[in-house]
Amino acid sequence: MRPTEILMNEHRVIEQVLDCLEKMAILGEQEGRIDAAPARDAVEFFRGFADGCHHGKEEDRLFPLVETRGFSAEEGPTAVMRIEHDEGRSLVGRIEHAIDGAADGRANELREFIGAAHTYVSLLREHIMKEDHCLFPMAERALSAEDQQKLVESFEQAERVDAGSGDHERFLRIADELATRFGVPRSRTQKV
Repeated sequence: MRPTEILMNEHRVIEQVLDCLEKMAILGEQEGRIDAAPARDAVEFFRGFADGCHHGKEEDRLFPLVETRGFSAEEGPTAVMRIEHDEGRSLVGRIEHAIDGAADGRANELREFIGAAHTYVSLLREHIMKEDHCLFPMAERALSAEDQQKLVESFEQAERVDAGSGDHERFLRIADELATRFGVPRSRTQKV
């Protein structure tokens, strides 16, 4: 499997949890409050899997390698992706900060949760589309077969050692539990 395929498979899992977050926001609009437990699970998933594991593979491994192959770190597509990763981190912080008040039905925190959730969902969906259809095909053309094999090995190292034993699987379980709870189809079709 190519490194970009691994990342795209992870995108499908992230999209699954984005669908759950979107449903949480819609339910919050309808019911005037949110359920705190699944909201906290979503934040844990986005921080641990989407940002820690997935964005970590991109920022610490893929992006630096393609930058050595001619991509500009200051103005190229990897620079744009890093900016969007930072925007996502900020939005997840806003979502987390609003959970308790939104669960209590406090109007300001509920509005903040709903607004940040919808903005995060839109940002990440567009971000994933850019990576899947623009950045990753460009990266595949820039990287040799040897580069790609080294990246795959590096990704495996990230999951085994850097992320912590069992963390990757725990995040996948969270994604599936949220999907079951919110009636969202499981997007994962291959091992990530």
